[in-house]
Amino acid sequence: MWDQRLVKLALLQHLRAFYGIKVKGVRGQCDRRRHETAATEIGGKIFGVPFNALPHSAVPEYGHIPSFLVDACTSLEEHIHTEGLFRKSGSVIRLKALKNKVDHGEGCLSSAPPCDIAGLLKQFFRELPEPILPADLHEALLKAQQLGTEEKNKAILLLSCLLADHTVHVLRYFFNFLRNVSLRSSENKMDSSNLAVIFAPNLLQTSEGHEKMSSNAEKKGVYQTLSWKRYQPCWVLMVSVLLHHWKALKKVNMKLLVNIREREDNVLI
Repeated sequence: MWDQRLVKLALLQHLRAFYGIKVKGVRGQCDRRRHETAATEIGGKIFGVPFNALPHSAVPEYGHIPSFLVDACTSLEEHIHTEGLFRKSGSVIRLKALKNKVDHGEGCLSSAPPCDIAGLLKQFFRELPEPILPADLHEALLKAQQLGTEEKNKAILLLSCLLADHTVHVLRYFFNFLRNVSLRSSENKMDSSNLAVIFAPNLLQTSEGHEKMSSNAEKKGVYQTLSWKRYQPCWVLMVSVLLHHWKALKKVNMKLLVNIREREDNVLI
């Protein structure tokens, strides 16, 4: 069993040497503890809560996934043919009421309109304390978009190895669901490109994905707006790559990790 710290170091060195991609350090433990404390203080809420503080359900082949995400995707599977799913907005009033019920533990998704559930799902991702695709990787992911097609895909998948295991499990589960949606695009008019356009700002938590911003986030929001407008094609393309290669997240890279380790060993010799 490899030391995860050494594997991460080898990945960082490989990304820099072969793709010219530098990855900034991850945030400290203090930020994570602060989020955990905040989650404890707000009790059983679902929105605005870190993944590790949410109720989870065991899903075969994927591991433990937030129960709300499983319930929402399961409910939407029955309406996967709905035209404009995720693109058409649900009722703002119903959405607010639905969110309040979910935060109070009421099982109400099975009877809710599909567009309302879809809207709630987008809101769930954009209200996470930190984006599921960490800000620490955004610059590196943008750099990967400048590579050729094959190199770009490999670099993005290697960058996915730097994500926490639980984050990868959630992404694999959710991108598989989105893939199922795209397979019914002849009915719902939502192919993978359309879905990438919809979810890029929500998964990255750019201000384009928010209807409102608090005054405290205004300064950060201005930067995010400029970043989204400037790099929108890159973000959309990156989400599209992850969507198409959801099975490859973390797993396929084991062969690449072996090659990296062999190169490191040869250097030491």
